[in-house]
Amino acid sequence: MKARVTIMLKDGVLDPQGEAIRHALGSLGHQGVNGVRQGKIIELELDETDPETARTEVTRMCEGLLANTVIEKYSVEIG
Repeated sequence: MKARVTIMLKDGVLDPQGEAIRHALGSLGHQGVNGVRQGKIIELELDETDPETARTEVTRMCEGLLANTVIEKYSVEIG
């Protein structure tokens, strides 16, 4: 079973990398981009076959290692 975790900075947390991307896009002539937030996607290949058990386990992974829950939010897709 596959799991996909999307991790983004929480609203209100400064995103210097996103701001650098926004600035670079403007420098390359891409106008009208008013904000950029960057994040990361982690794909996991799991042995688990039960979707709810997999979601619970991946959530534990996010809380324990994959996401810094003080400044980041995450979502889990199981499929």
